[in-house]
Amino acid sequence: MSRPKRLAGFSYVGLHRYLLTFRTLNSARMFERTDIVGDALSQIRLTATLDRFAILAYCFMPDHLHLLVDAMNDEANLRMFVKMAKQRSGASHALRGLGRIWQEGFWDDILRIDDDPLPAIRYIFENPVRARLVSSPREYPYLGSDVWPVEYLLERL
Repeated sequence: MSRPKRLAGFSYVGLHRYLLTFRTLNSARMFERTDIVGDALSQIRLTATLDRFAILAYCFMPDHLHLLVDAMNDEANLRMFVKMAKQRSGASHALRGLGRIWQEGFWDDILRIDDDPLPAIRYIFENPVRARLVSSPREYPYLGSDVWPVEYLLERL
């Protein structure tokens, strides 16, 4: 699969909201174990903090990750955030003897930062239901938010 192209003429720097998808290498079902998800999430959270992004929502599907992130200042650089998040989580995974985790590139949608984030959060949280992994997002263990309590979001979907 070829790398997704970035939007021409858009810098990916500054106060923006992004809906992101990272795919696992060869669509391997990497994210079916709590320890692997937890390790990847901790590395992505560290990177978000360092690179000034807030994680509004996430969902680790067996073979991909959805993230909704907000840049927190004018210097926040999405390309650097993605590069370092994948690099840190991938290195941690490899150090555990589990091999390479991520496919190259990422998919992104640029959203208006002042629009309601709930439609994007709904899309992310309902992904496991659409994939028939669970009948309700409440049943899925690998979704969350670093901004709001999950229950608060689920009540609003």
